[in-house]
Amino acid sequence: MRMRDEIVDYQGVEEEEGGDETVSFYPGAVVVVGYALTSKKIKSFLQPKFQDLARKKGIVFVAIDQSRPLSEQGPFHIVLHKLSGKEWRKVLEDYRQLHPEVTVLDPPDAIQHVYNRQSMLQDVADLDLSDTYGTVGVPRQLVIKKDPSSIPDAVSKAGLKLPLVAKPLVAKSHELSLAYDCYSLEMLEPPLVLQEFVNHGGVLFKVYVVGDAIKVVRRFSLPDVSKRELSKSAGVYRFPRVSCAAASADDADLEPCVAELPPRPLLEKLSRELRRRLGLHLFNMDIIREHGTLDRYYVIDINYFPGYGKMPGYEHIFTNFLLSLVQSNKYEKHC
Repeated sequence: MRMRDEIVDYQGVEEEEGGDETVSFYPGAVVVVGYALTSKKIKSFLQPKFQDLARKKGIVFVAIDQSRPLSEQGPFHIVLHKLSGKEWRKVLEDYRQLHPEVTVLDPPDAIQHVYNRQSMLQDVADLDLSDTYGTVGVPRQLVIKKDPSSIPDAVSKAGLKLPLVAKPLVAKSHELSLAYDCYSLEMLEPPLVLQEFVNHGGVLFKVYVVGDAIKVVRRFSLPDVSKRELSKSAGVYRFPRVSCAAASADDADLEPCVAELPPRPLLEKLSRELRRRLGLHLFNMDIIREHGTLDRYYVIDINYFPGYGKMPGYEHIFTNFLLSLVQSNKYEKHC
Protein backbone atom coordinates (compact mmCIF):
# COMPACT_ATOMS: atom_id res chain seq x y z
CA MET A 1 0.00 0.00 0.00
CA ARG A 2 1.43 3.37 -1.02
CA MET A 3 -0.12 6.27 0.84
CA ARG A 4 -0.57 9.62 -0.89
CA ASP A 5 2.11 11.34 1.18
CA GLU A 6 4.70 8.65 0.43
CA ILE A 7 4.90 7.22 3.94
CA VAL A 8 4.94 3.65 2.76
CA ASP A 9 5.14 0.09 3.97
CA TYR A 10 6.79 -2.91 2.39
CA GLN A 11 3.95 -4.54 0.50
CA GLY A 12 4.72 -4.89 -3.16
CA VAL A 13 8.48 -4.71 -2.68
CA GLU A 14 10.49 -6.21 -5.49
CA GLU A 15 13.57 -8.35 -5.05
CA GLU A 16 16.72 -8.48 -7.10
CA GLU A 17 19.73 -10.72 -6.97
CA GLY A 18 22.70 -8.52 -6.08
CA GLY A 19 25.96 -10.50 -5.86
CA ASP A 20 25.77 -12.97 -3.02
CA GLU A 21 22.81 -11.35 -1.33
CA THR A 22 19.19 -10.65 -2.14
CA VAL A 23 18.34 -6.96 -1.97
CA SER A 24 14.77 -5.80 -1.37
CA PHE A 25 14.04 -2.36 -2.68
CA TYR A 26 11.49 0.09 -3.95
CA PRO A 27 11.75 0.69 -7.70
CA GLY A 28 13.98 3.74 -8.16
CA ALA A 29 14.86 3.95 -4.46
CA VAL A 30 18.48 4.70 -3.65
CA VAL A 31 18.00 5.10 0.09
CA VAL A 32 15.37 3.47 2.31
CA VAL A 33 14.91 5.26 5.63
CA GLY A 34 12.97 3.53 8.39
CA TYR A 35 11.60 6.06 10.85
CA ALA A 36 10.26 5.86 14.39
CA LEU A 37 9.01 9.30 15.37
CA THR A 38 6.23 10.81 17.42
CA SER A 39 3.15 11.98 15.53
CA LYS A 40 4.14 15.58 16.26
CA LYS A 41 7.62 15.05 14.84
CA ILE A 42 6.22 13.28 11.76
CA LYS A 43 3.98 16.26 11.03
CA SER A 44 6.72 18.86 11.45
CA PHE A 45 9.54 16.93 9.79
CA LEU A 46 7.99 14.81 7.03
CA GLN A 47 6.37 17.75 5.28
CA PRO A 48 5.01 17.22 1.73
CA LYS A 49 7.65 19.47 0.12
CA PHE A 50 10.41 17.54 1.88
CA GLN A 51 8.99 14.16 0.87
CA ASP A 52 8.52 15.26 -2.75
CA LEU A 53 12.16 16.29 -3.01
CA ALA A 54 13.31 13.11 -1.25
CA ARG A 55 11.32 10.94 -3.65
CA LYS A 56 12.89 12.72 -6.65
CA LYS A 57 16.32 11.95 -5.20
CA GLY A 58 15.43 8.28 -4.65
CA ILE A 59 14.85 8.46 -0.89
CA VAL A 60 11.89 6.57 0.55
CA PHE A 61 10.62 6.93 4.14
CA VAL A 62 9.11 3.83 5.72
CA ALA A 63 7.21 3.84 9.01
CA ILE A 64 8.61 1.37 11.56
CA ASP A 65 5.91 -0.76 13.16
CA GLN A 66 6.69 -0.74 16.87
CA SER A 67 4.37 -3.71 17.46
CA ARG A 68 6.68 -5.94 15.39
CA PRO A 69 10.33 -6.91 15.92
CA LEU A 70 12.55 -4.35 14.22
CA SER A 71 14.83 -7.06 12.82
CA GLU A 72 11.89 -8.44 10.83
CA GLN A 73 11.34 -5.11 9.08
CA GLY A 74 13.27 -3.51 6.27
CA PRO A 75 15.84 -3.86 4.95
CA PHE A 76 16.81 -0.28 5.71
CA HIS A 77 19.82 1.77 4.79
CA ILE A 78 19.13 4.20 7.65
CA VAL A 79 17.01 4.15 10.81
CA LEU A 80 15.86 7.60 11.88
CA HIS A 81 14.33 7.86 15.34
CA LYS A 82 13.34 10.07 18.21
CA LEU A 83 11.51 7.99 20.76
CA SER A 84 12.21 7.66 24.46
CA GLY A 85 12.17 4.81 26.94
CA LYS A 86 14.54 2.04 28.03
CA GLU A 87 12.67 -0.58 26.03
CA TRP A 88 13.09 1.31 22.76
CA ARG A 89 16.77 1.94 23.46
CA LYS A 90 17.25 -1.80 24.02
CA VAL A 91 15.48 -2.57 20.72
CA LEU A 92 17.79 -0.20 18.85
CA GLU A 93 20.97 -1.44 20.52
CA ASP A 94 20.08 -5.05 19.68
CA TYR A 95 19.29 -4.03 16.11
CA ARG A 96 22.63 -2.22 15.76
CA GLN A 97 24.46 -5.36 16.86
CA LEU A 98 22.57 -7.51 14.35
CA HIS A 99 22.76 -5.01 11.48
CA PRO A 100 26.05 -3.08 11.59
CA GLU A 101 25.55 -2.22 7.91
CA VAL A 102 22.57 0.00 8.82
CA THR A 103 23.20 3.57 10.02
CA VAL A 104 21.17 4.32 13.15
CA LEU A 105 20.61 8.05 13.61
CA ASP A 106 21.76 8.37 16.28
CA PRO A 107 23.16 5.92 18.91
CA PRO A 108 20.72 5.78 21.87
CA ASP A 109 23.46 6.23 24.50
CA ALA A 110 24.78 9.34 22.76
CA ILE A 111 21.28 10.81 22.62
CA GLN A 112 20.75 10.08 26.31
CA HIS A 113 23.90 12.06 27.09
CA VAL A 114 22.38 15.30 25.75
CA TYR A 115 19.03 14.72 27.43
CA ASN A 116 20.78 15.44 30.72
CA ARG A 117 21.59 19.13 31.12
CA GLN A 118 24.28 18.28 33.65
CA SER A 119 26.26 16.35 31.04
CA MET A 120 25.21 18.00 27.77
CA LEU A 121 27.31 21.13 28.19
CA GLN A 122 30.28 19.39 29.78
CA ASP A 123 31.70 18.58 26.36
CA VAL A 124 31.60 22.29 25.46
CA ALA A 125 33.31 23.19 28.74
CA ASP A 126 35.97 20.51 28.20
CA LEU A 127 36.52 21.77 24.68
CA ASP A 128 37.44 25.27 25.92
CA LEU A 129 37.32 26.54 22.35
CA SER A 130 39.34 29.66 21.72
CA ASP A 131 40.90 30.91 18.49
CA THR A 132 41.29 34.07 16.42
CA TYR A 133 37.51 34.24 15.88
CA GLY A 134 36.54 34.24 19.55
CA THR A 135 35.96 32.04 22.58
CA VAL A 136 33.15 29.59 23.26
CA GLY A 137 32.27 28.43 26.75
CA VAL A 138 29.27 27.69 28.93
CA PRO A 139 27.69 29.81 31.68
CA ARG A 140 28.60 28.86 35.22
CA GLN A 141 26.03 26.39 36.43
CA LEU A 142 24.94 24.30 39.39
CA VAL A 143 22.89 21.11 39.53
CA ILE A 144 20.24 20.77 42.25
CA LYS A 145 18.73 17.28 42.50
CA LYS A 146 16.52 17.65 45.58
CA ASP A 147 15.55 19.77 48.60
CA PRO A 148 14.56 23.29 47.39
CA SER A 149 15.36 24.75 50.80
CA SER A 150 19.04 24.00 50.22
CA ILE A 151 19.24 26.00 46.99
CA PRO A 152 20.10 29.48 48.42
CA ASP A 153 22.97 28.06 50.46
CA ALA A 154 24.25 25.96 47.54
CA VAL A 155 24.16 29.00 45.24
CA SER A 156 26.04 31.08 47.79
CA LYS A 157 28.74 28.41 48.24
CA ALA A 158 29.13 28.04 44.48
CA GLY A 159 29.52 31.81 44.11
CA LEU A 160 26.87 32.07 41.38
CA LYS A 161 25.61 35.56 40.59
CA LEU A 162 21.95 36.54 40.22
CA PRO A 163 19.81 36.45 38.20
CA LEU A 164 19.82 32.71 37.57
CA VAL A 165 18.16 30.74 34.81
CA ALA A 166 16.53 27.54 36.08
CA LYS A 167 15.98 24.65 33.65
CA PRO A 168 14.68 21.11 34.21
CA LEU A 169 17.57 18.65 34.56
CA VAL A 170 16.07 16.39 31.89
CA ALA A 171 16.12 18.32 28.64
CA LYS A 172 12.74 17.18 27.33
CA SER A 173 11.05 20.36 28.49
CA HIS A 174 11.79 23.82 27.11
CA GLU A 175 10.33 25.60 30.12
CA LEU A 176 12.64 27.82 32.08
CA SER A 177 12.48 30.29 34.94
CA LEU A 178 14.45 33.39 35.84
CA ALA A 179 15.13 33.89 39.55
CA TYR A 180 16.00 37.41 40.69
CA ASP A 181 16.74 36.94 44.39
CA CYS A 182 18.08 34.26 46.75
CA TYR A 183 14.90 33.99 48.81
CA SER A 184 12.86 33.05 45.74
CA LEU A 185 15.19 30.17 44.86
CA GLU A 186 13.33 27.96 47.32
CA MET A 187 10.27 28.25 45.06
CA LEU A 188 12.03 26.25 42.34
CA GLU A 189 11.35 22.55 41.81
CA PRO A 190 14.36 20.20 41.58
CA PRO A 191 15.85 18.34 39.84
CA LEU A 192 17.11 21.31 37.88
CA VAL A 193 20.11 23.17 36.55
CA LEU A 194 20.83 26.75 37.56
CA GLN A 195 22.80 28.85 35.05
CA GLU A 196 24.14 32.35 35.52
CA PHE A 197 22.20 34.67 33.23
CA VAL A 198 24.44 36.37 30.67
CA ASN A 199 23.17 39.56 29.05
CA HIS A 200 23.12 38.95 25.29
CA GLY A 201 21.04 41.68 23.69
CA GLY A 202 17.86 39.63 23.76
CA VAL A 203 18.94 37.51 20.79
CA LEU A 204 20.28 33.97 20.56
CA PHE A 205 21.70 32.07 17.62
CA LYS A 206 20.22 28.68 16.88
CA VAL A 207 22.85 26.61 15.11
CA TYR A 208 21.38 23.58 13.33
CA VAL A 209 23.77 20.72 12.65
CA VAL A 210 23.03 18.05 10.02
CA GLY A 211 26.18 16.00 9.60
CA ASP A 212 28.80 18.33 8.12
CA ALA A 213 26.25 21.02 7.27
CA ILE A 214 25.31 23.86 9.61
CA LYS A 215 22.63 26.53 9.37
CA VAL A 216 22.33 29.53 11.69
CA VAL A 217 19.18 31.53 12.46
CA ARG A 218 18.48 34.33 14.93
CA ARG A 219 15.80 33.99 17.58
CA PHE A 220 14.53 36.48 20.13
CA SER A 221 15.46 35.53 23.67
CA LEU A 222 15.13 36.89 27.20
CA PRO A 223 15.88 40.62 27.42
CA ASP A 224 18.95 41.89 29.22
CA VAL A 225 18.74 42.53 32.95
CA SER A 226 20.38 45.73 34.19
CA LYS A 227 21.85 46.15 37.67
CA ARG A 228 19.08 48.63 38.44
CA GLU A 229 16.38 46.17 37.36
CA LEU A 230 18.02 43.43 39.41
CA SER A 231 18.06 45.59 42.54
CA LYS A 232 14.34 46.37 42.15
CA SER A 233 13.12 42.93 41.04
CA ALA A 234 12.27 39.87 43.09
CA GLY A 235 10.62 36.52 42.59
CA VAL A 236 10.72 33.80 39.97
CA TYR A 237 9.39 34.42 36.46
CA ARG A 238 8.45 31.42 34.36
CA PHE A 239 8.76 31.26 30.58
CA PRO A 240 7.06 28.31 28.83
CA ARG A 241 9.22 28.48 25.67
CA VAL A 242 11.60 31.29 24.85
CA SER A 243 12.88 30.39 21.39
CA CYS A 244 10.44 29.37 18.67
CA ALA A 245 9.75 29.94 14.99
CA ALA A 246 7.31 32.75 15.79
CA ALA A 247 10.13 34.57 17.58
CA SER A 248 12.40 34.80 14.53
CA ALA A 249 14.74 37.76 14.67
CA ASP A 250 16.21 37.33 11.19
CA ASP A 251 14.32 40.30 9.73
CA ALA A 252 14.20 42.44 12.86
CA ASP A 253 15.79 45.89 13.05
CA LEU A 254 18.61 45.12 15.47
CA GLU A 255 21.84 46.83 16.42
CA PRO A 256 24.68 45.45 14.26
CA CYS A 257 26.62 44.32 17.33
CA VAL A 258 23.61 42.23 18.39
CA ALA A 259 22.48 40.98 14.99
CA GLU A 260 25.85 39.94 13.58
CA LEU A 261 26.06 36.15 13.30
CA PRO A 262 28.96 34.35 14.99
CA PRO A 263 31.91 33.80 12.62
CA ARG A 264 31.35 30.83 10.33
CA PRO A 265 34.80 29.27 10.92
CA LEU A 266 34.20 29.33 14.68
CA LEU A 267 30.82 27.60 14.32
CA GLU A 268 32.21 25.02 11.92
CA LYS A 269 35.03 24.16 14.31
CA LEU A 270 32.63 24.00 17.26
CA SER A 271 30.10 21.79 15.49
CA ARG A 272 32.81 19.49 14.14
CA GLU A 273 34.34 18.99 17.57
CA LEU A 274 30.97 18.46 19.24
CA ARG A 275 29.89 15.93 16.60
CA ARG A 276 33.00 13.96 17.41
CA ARG A 277 32.68 14.25 21.18
CA LEU A 278 28.92 13.70 21.35
CA GLY A 279 28.82 11.00 18.67
CA LEU A 280 25.79 12.67 17.07
CA HIS A 281 24.88 13.77 13.54
CA LEU A 282 21.63 15.62 14.31
CA PHE A 283 21.41 18.38 16.90
CA ASN A 284 21.29 22.10 17.39
CA MET A 285 22.96 24.50 19.77
CA ASP A 286 21.57 27.65 21.33
CA ILE A 287 24.43 30.14 21.40
CA ILE A 288 24.54 33.67 22.81
CA ARG A 289 27.11 36.46 22.50
CA GLU A 290 27.82 38.32 25.73
CA HIS A 291 26.45 41.83 25.28
CA GLY A 292 29.20 44.41 25.05
CA THR A 293 31.72 41.96 23.63
CA LEU A 294 32.58 41.14 20.04
CA ASP A 295 33.77 37.57 20.39
CA ARG A 296 32.69 35.97 23.68
CA TYR A 297 30.11 33.25 23.07
CA TYR A 298 28.28 30.78 25.31
CA VAL A 299 26.45 27.57 24.46
CA ILE A 300 23.40 27.52 26.72
CA ASP A 301 21.57 24.45 25.39
CA ILE A 302 21.93 21.49 23.03
CA ASN A 303 18.90 19.72 21.55
CA TYR A 304 18.87 16.37 19.79
CA PHE A 305 16.97 16.09 16.47
CA PRO A 306 15.43 19.57 16.79
CA GLY A 307 12.59 21.04 14.72
CA TYR A 308 14.35 20.93 11.36
CA GLY A 309 11.08 21.91 9.68
CA LYS A 310 11.78 25.44 10.99
CA MET A 311 15.27 25.50 9.47
CA PRO A 312 15.43 27.40 6.16
CA GLY A 313 16.27 25.07 3.28
CA TYR A 314 16.16 21.93 5.41
CA GLU A 315 14.72 19.87 2.55
CA HIS A 316 17.88 20.07 0.44
CA ILE A 317 20.29 19.94 3.38
CA PHE A 318 18.70 16.84 4.91
CA THR A 319 18.23 14.88 1.68
CA ASN A 320 21.85 15.55 0.68
CA PHE A 321 22.94 14.38 4.12
CA LEU A 322 21.01 11.08 3.81
CA LEU A 323 22.50 10.42 0.38
CA SER A 324 26.02 11.18 1.63
CA LEU A 325 25.61 8.72 4.51
CA VAL A 326 24.80 5.87 2.17
CA GLN A 327 27.63 6.80 -0.19
CA SER A 328 30.04 6.90 2.73
CA ASN A 329 28.89 3.46 3.91
CA LYS A 330 29.35 2.03 0.41
CA TYR A 331 32.87 3.46 0.24
CA GLU A 332 33.82 2.02 3.64
CA LYS A 333 32.36 -1.36 2.69
CA HIS A 334 34.52 -1.57 -0.45
CA CYS A 335 37.72 -0.36 1.20
